[in-house]
Amino acid sequence: MESTSAPLAQLAGVGKRYGATRALDGLDLALHPGQVTSLLGANGAGKSTAVGLLLGLLVPDAGHVRVFGEAPRTPAVRRRCGVMLQSAGIPERLCVGEMLALVRAGYPAPRSVADCVALAGLDGLLDRRYGALSGGQQRRVQFALAVCGRPRLLCLDEPTTGLDLDARQRLWAAVRELVADGSAVLLTTHYLEEAEALSDRVAVLAEGRLAAEGGIDAIRARVAVRRIRCVSSLPADTVARWLGVQAATRDGDALRILAEPAEPVVRSLLQHDPALRELEIQRAGLADAFLALTRPAPAEAA
Repeated sequence: MESTSAPLAQLAGVGKRYGATRALDGLDLALHPGQVTSLLGANGAGKSTAVGLLLGLLVPDAGHVRVFGEAPRTPAVRRRCGVMLQSAGIPERLCVGEMLALVRAGYPAPRSVADCVALAGLDGLLDRRYGALSGGQQRRVQFALAVCGRPRLLCLDEPTTGLDLDARQRLWAAVRELVADGSAVLLTTHYLEEAEALSDRVAVLAEGRLAAEGGIDAIRARVAVRRIRCVSSLPADTVARWLGVQAATRDGDALRILAEPAEPVVRSLLQHDPALRELEIQRAGLADAFLALTRPAPAEAA
């Protein structure tokens, strides 16, 4: 979904170094209301640095950062932002209800406790000490603290790490509800299926630079490859040598193939194995595009 509204937050030509290490190099990124933007990249690509700059935790060496048209370090800006980082630093002796009351007090019009409990799935946890909770329960508490102030800009850094499937889907539903209300969400995640499920836009970082940006379909289109799966007795190493096949591997009885164009490969499969069955063809997913955009060039890999 493309947005024509003005961005709520923007990085413009931003550069950031840590000594001799270049973390970001001329990064341009805009976050629009009513959209989830996923910031993807390998470890060390600059994702956490970009989040830190948006939150005013870091200062750029070049370019500028604007959140709601202002510098991100001002109290007025921070009262309109919510954040869920990978490390929370929450006092373990406090009860969940105490922490929620403390954080809610910092906002002019916070969500009710009942709304926070419902959004984050905190039923039965308010009277428990934070340090006594499981890792997944702690992440749900952190999400509640991030959204309790009705943020217009929400930064979620690996939010579903440690969550089971039910809790993860519940958090996804909460994010969709916030976006429907007009919030802008910046998501960093290593779960590419999560980015594919939630994102309106995707920005892929590679070595501090923007390798690609756009909607999910536009990012997928950067990879001209399709996935073929079938049950076949054909040797994978034989199929791997066919024209158009990029890779062929065996998974038990199943043969998995990456190919483009796919049609000649499918015809060859049917011709060489009349007993072939359970044939499936899928377009490239976000994971395929991510790997193609962030994979080092052959000389670099060597």
